[in-house]
Amino acid sequence: MGHQQQSKILIVRLGAIGDVIHTLPALAALRRAMPAAHLSWAIERGGAAKLLQGNPYLDELIELDLRGWRKNWKATETRAAIHASLAQLRAAKFDLALDFQGLLKSAAVAWLARIPRRIGFAKDVLRESASRWLTTEHVSADDHDHVIKKNLRLVEHLGCDITGEFEFPIRLESSDEQFAAEQLKQNNGALAILNPGGGWPTKLWHTSEFAAIADRLWQAFGIRSAITYGPGELTLAQMVVAQSKTGAAFPLASTLKEFLALARRAKLFLGGDTGPMHLAAAAGTPIVALFGPTSARRNGPFAKDDVVVERFDLDCRTDCYRRYCSHTSCMKLPVEQVWQAVTKRLRIEKQELPVLSANL
Repeated sequence: MGHQQQSKILIVRLGAIGDVIHTLPALAALRRAMPAAHLSWAIERGGAAKLLQGNPYLDELIELDLRGWRKNWKATETRAAIHASLAQLRAAKFDLALDFQGLLKSAAVAWLARIPRRIGFAKDVLRESASRWLTTEHVSADDHDHVIKKNLRLVEHLGCDITGEFEFPIRLESSDEQFAAEQLKQNNGALAILNPGGGWPTKLWHTSEFAAIADRLWQAFGIRSAITYGPGELTLAQMVVAQSKTGAAFPLASTLKEFLALARRAKLFLGGDTGPMHLAAAAGTPIVALFGPTSARRNGPFAKDDVVVERFDLDCRTDCYRRYCSHTSCMKLPVEQVWQAVTKRLRIEKQELPVLSANL
């Protein structure tokens, strides 16, 4: 690995939040193995890119406006911007690229940058198999493994040690910590995070059921619930608050890093397979995850005490991954089952929560 210590390496993971989170342990393993290497990360501008700003393990963050380019690809300004970005990538003279995404667009970034050594996944675990024609080395992995373990296989190919606990290097500012401290102060030091958004319609659990859990958390443990939301999800959060009967739920807007700071100190996270759930997992928050069309084995929380609520009586769940469905039976999870999971997770954490009411 000696010559690689001085290598210039480009990580290509263009988004989204969960994808970036799941790649961070590979970045950490790479930096531990190659402390002198120059590490850059290519990512789409905005959104998940904010998680990488100021990252202690990165030497450079390259933000590409791919969405903007697609919208106005005929414009002279767009062509000039694309040319400038390619010139920047080529001028860096990277020695190798690691394509964690497995898409044509991610493989094309490394290929267009004229990077001589381009490492990606083997055909059987690629999301778009044609992307392998743009990479020079192909790494096998078990597609049924957790995505974090799959990503670690790419850096293991370079000789990195991938054993040990997962590390999620994200730099928080003092303002992020202050945000979390203020929220806890306003809520007697105990908060649960409930995230009703799902990204896909098929990942949504009913808002009235989130409200029922928020009420029970207050009645049983005196824990108020912050109802978090992302772009376009404010209405969902407001519906949960409106349907709560105790007034112990409130909508909470935050940046990604503010959310992470709060998650590190929250008593519980409850939500589906979304970016916030992956952030909570990285933060070490006690998690109850609600899974429907996606695989908890591949994408779920990884702490041994976290709890996944899902249905095993539906054949259609096998490799579903549908964004739209006529019945979404997989997300019809009984409130009582979810509440049992919540109390189990809180008890495991041994947080000495007072029982305020047994009449639930």
